[in-house]
Amino acid sequence: MKATERVLAAAADAGLSIDPVEFPEGTRTAEDAARAVGSDVAQIVKSLVFVCDGEPVIAFVSGRHRLDPEKLARAAGVRNARRATADEAREATGYAIGGTPPIGHDRPLRAFLDPSLLAHEVVWCAGGTPSVVFAVAPGDLLKATGAMVVDLAEGERSQE
Repeated sequence: MKATERVLAAAADAGLSIDPVEFPEGTRTAEDAARAVGSDVAQIVKSLVFVCDGEPVIAFVSGRHRLDPEKLARAAGVRNARRATADEAREATGYAIGGTPPIGHDRPLRAFLDPSLLAHEVVWCAGGTPSVVFAVAPGDLLKATGAMVVDLAEGERSQE
C-alpha cells in the first residue's frame, strides 16, 4: 500500500474524512507547505519523531515553533529526549522525514500536541510523502491521535 493510501486508511479508521492534496514542488518544510496551501506557517503541523529514554514518540508542533526537548522529556516523564535519526523515524512510523503524517504509523506511538495548534480552525499535516498534505480541524487531529496537550514550544511564544 502506498504511503498516502495508508494515511487515508488510518484516517478512515479514526473517523476522519480527509482529502490529501499533492504539490509536485514539495511541502517538505513548514514554509514550503504554507506557501503551497496558502496558509500561515503557524497552521502547518510538524510531526516530529523523538526518542525519549529509548522510546520513540511523536510530537506535533506548529510550523512557527521549535520543539523544546526538555519540555517534551518532562511531558513524557523521562530524563532525556532527543530528535530521532532519519532511520529511527522511518522505523518507528514507516514514513520518511518530511512526509511523516500524524496518523497511520507502523506501530502505536505516544503522541504530544502543542496547544498553539488548537488556536486554528484548520491545520495542515503531511500526508505520507514530502509532497502531500491534508487539512484537518485541530480538535479532530487531537481525537484521532490521542495526543497529550502540553506546551512544547521553545522559548517565548510569539503572538498568533
